[in-house]
Amino acid sequence: MTAIEVKDLTKVYGRVRAVDRITFSVRPGQVTGFLGPNGAGKSTTMRLVLGLDRPSSGTATIGGRPFSGLKEPLRQVGALLDAQAPHGSRTARAHLLALAASNRLPDRRVDEVLEQTGIAGVASRRVKTFSLGMRQRLGIAAALLGDPRVLLLDEPSNGLDPEGIIWMRELLRGLAREDRTVLVSSHLMGETASFADHLIVLGRGRLLADTPTKDFIAARVKPRVRVRATEPARLRDVLLRHGHTPVESDGGRLLIDDVEIDAIGPLAAGEGITLLELAAEEGTLEQAYLDLTSDADATEFSARTPQEA
Repeated sequence: MTAIEVKDLTKVYGRVRAVDRITFSVRPGQVTGFLGPNGAGKSTTMRLVLGLDRPSSGTATIGGRPFSGLKEPLRQVGALLDAQAPHGSRTARAHLLALAASNRLPDRRVDEVLEQTGIAGVASRRVKTFSLGMRQRLGIAAALLGDPRVLLLDEPSNGLDPEGIIWMRELLRGLAREDRTVLVSSHLMGETASFADHLIVLGRGRLLADTPTKDFIAARVKPRVRVRATEPARLRDVLLRHGHTPVESDGGRLLIDDVEIDAIGPLAAGEGITLLELAAEEGTLEQAYLDLTSDADATEFSARTPQEA
């Protein structure tokens, strides 16, 4: 099985412990989101996995081997860490052809990934003329060039327009369906929730969470029900009698925290109250993430809100 395995991984720069004894696995067949505040250690961890930095202690392996031990790394691992890396004076095609030649890949593979990433029409343009979104697509094309089983992508949606973000989402899901191992770091919580099956969250170099996305949200965000009735005052009294604490919202709606939707409907029906609206408000990944990282020990950088200033 081609998995990424990180065990007791530590990286120290002078007095800074950028990564602090973290252990996790990234499995094939799912997209794993890699989250954490700025300075949490995500990029450092990716660099350690890819052999660009040496760990102070611990190990990071891909398919049981360190990256430096892979015979044909581009055929086994694809990575996007910096969309600005390609030389600006080269064309997109020339950049990919050079990578293909150095890794004994056929030229036809260059044309395939140019089409796959939607930049075949601009392949003859110099990279320095590309927008950030186009550079991102080129970086993804390079990551896909060797048709690898493992992919590590750092902020791949950065600079993409809405159409590009949808394309990226479908690309990641498709790669996972092909039983590839996909690790994606992102600051876009809503977007991460749309594609990530599993989450790994870091804070100040330490592992904060390693769990399925749905479980992560459910564990940190209370359920809430939204209800609107023809007799809101009477419904409020009924809810209070049964131990609930409704809060008035816009349009005459009531919000009830820490309750499932199945508990509210029967109460109203038993009192003959007609409901005009009854819905569960789903917790979001952003809410759960902020709850987890709100601790000062998890965040390297923070700023006061306008109310605190």
